[in-house]
Amino acid sequence: MSAVSSVLVPYASYLRVYEPLAAFPEPERGHWARYARRGTSPTAQDELRRSLADLLATPPVAVPVHESADAFVLEVDGVVCVCPWRTRLRGWLALEELPGTLPPVVLDAALPPVVREQAEADHERWRERNPDARPWIRTSVWQVPVRWFALFADEEREYIASGGPGKAPALRYRTPMVQARRRVARALRTLRESLDEGPLTEGLVDVGRWLEEFHPRSLVELDYGGLVHALREDFLAGDRSAADVAAGLAALRAGDGSAAGEAYRRLTERWRVVRGLQHAN
Repeated sequence: MSAVSSVLVPYASYLRVYEPLAAFPEPERGHWARYARRGTSPTAQDELRRSLADLLATPPVAVPVHESADAFVLEVDGVVCVCPWRTRLRGWLALEELPGTLPPVVLDAALPPVVREQAEADHERWRERNPDARPWIRTSVWQVPVRWFALFADEEREYIASGGPGKAPALRYRTPMVQARRRVARALRTLRESLDEGPLTEGLVDVGRWLEEFHPRSLVELDYGGLVHALREDFLAGDRSAADVAAGLAALRAGDGSAAGEAYRRLTERWRVVRGLQHAN
């Protein structure tokens, strides 16, 4: 979650890539190895609190002055994998999207034009020095994009019910990179053979290109993140969106338009309710 998108968060979901240490060049590899050995990596809520603190400053800090040295850490089959926060880069990317998500008067009040212009100029200079940079984390506000579910299988779903007052539930999926890439390729082939080009196909192409930037032994994670604070537990417990996407794609491959339409209806109705909360807030 970026500094800029904190205007709308915590109701955000995340698509993350965890890369093995071997994917990083030195001296960055050494930094992450030492970081992982500490065993005390901050949480997504820690990043949120830092971002909100920056926005409350006068003038607000749209994008951190320095890049974050933090990451999420996982150990998979004895291999340490890290997902760098890259909060500064994600802040710049979120800044580019803000004009389409907030009314101008609200945007100018939250981040005055002079602040945004300075951040954009800083990003342009940085990008000239780092043309191949990409984030390890993608963020979506008030929804989980349908294309993200195509990367996962229902059996990879992990739902953790609320542990009582103050302990929110959690819902996430994790899969090996090789599986995520294979599923994207198969979904694209199915869509192109069955339907005209559209937003879902374009979105899958974009996600597929992003995944190709990472080490093949990486792990891909979809995390409902702060969305769990806006959704009822019965909604989360019954949410099988990845299964619905898989069922719809399977029906398209079989030429069963009726079954594909039914899977799509379940999916769109479920997420229409969630998006409606944004406008009711």
